[in-house]
Amino acid sequence: MSFLERVDTTIRRSPVWRSLFRNAYPNDERSRAYAVMNNVFLHLHPGRVRQHAVRFAYTFCLGGLSFFLFLVLTVTGVYLMFFYVPSATQAYTNILDLQTRVTFGLLTRNIHRWGAHLMVFFVFLHMMRVFYHGAYKQPREFNWVVGVLLLFLTVGLSFTGYLLPWDQISYWAITIGSNMAAYLPLINTPFKLLLLGGLEVGQNTLLRFYVLHIMALPLITAIFMAVHFWRIRKDGGISGPL
Repeated sequence: MSFLERVDTTIRRSPVWRSLFRNAYPNDERSRAYAVMNNVFLHLHPGRVRQHAVRFAYTFCLGGLSFFLFLVLTVTGVYLMFFYVPSATQAYTNILDLQTRVTFGLLTRNIHRWGAHLMVFFVFLHMMRVFYHGAYKQPREFNWVVGVLLLFLTVGLSFTGYLLPWDQISYWAITIGSNMAAYLPLINTPFKLLLLGGLEVGQNTLLRFYVLHIMALPLITAIFMAVHFWRIRKDGGISGPL
C-alpha cells in the first residue's frame, strides 16, 4: 500500500470523516441506491427522467423560475430589512433614503419589486400549464392542492408587501382590499379586525403586514414548496402528455 493510500485509509477511518460521511463510497448498485435514498439533495432528483420532461417547450421551466424568483426575493428582502423600520412615521422616509443613500438600494428594491410581480405571474402560468396538461389528475391530486395553496401564499406575500412603502398608493390599496375582505360571510368583521389590528389602516396594520411578509408567509411558503417538490418526486416526476 502506497503512502497516499495509507493516508486516505487513515482519514476515512477517522471519527471526523465518519461523522461527515457515514457511509462508504458507493461502489455497487445497492450502496448507490442507499446513498441516494438517505441524501435529501440527491433524493430530489429522480434516477430516470422521461423524454418529454427534458423538453423546454413542455414546462417552460415555469416551476423552476418561480422557485428561483422566491430565492431572489429572499436575498433582496433580507438586504432591504437592514434599512427599513415598520413605523408609520419612519417607513416612507426609509424608502426614500433606501433609494438615494443606500448602496445599491434602488437597484435592490427594484429587483425585489419586479421579482414579486414576476413570481405571481409565473406561479399563475405554472398552474395553468399543470391544468392544461392534466397534471392534477390521479395520483397527483394532493400536489395540485398544495400548488393552489402556494398560489394563494404568493398572492398573500405580494399583498402584504404592498403596504410596506407606506405611501398613498399602498395605503389606499390596502384600505380597499381590507374593505373587500369585510364582505366575507360569517368572518367578515373579526377577519378585518385581525388583519388591520384596528378599525382602519394604521401602525398596527403596518406592523402586522411586516411580520406576515418577512417571517410568517415566507416560512409557510418554504414548507409547502418542500412538500411540493417531494410529492413531484414521489409521484414519478413531471407528468406526461395527455
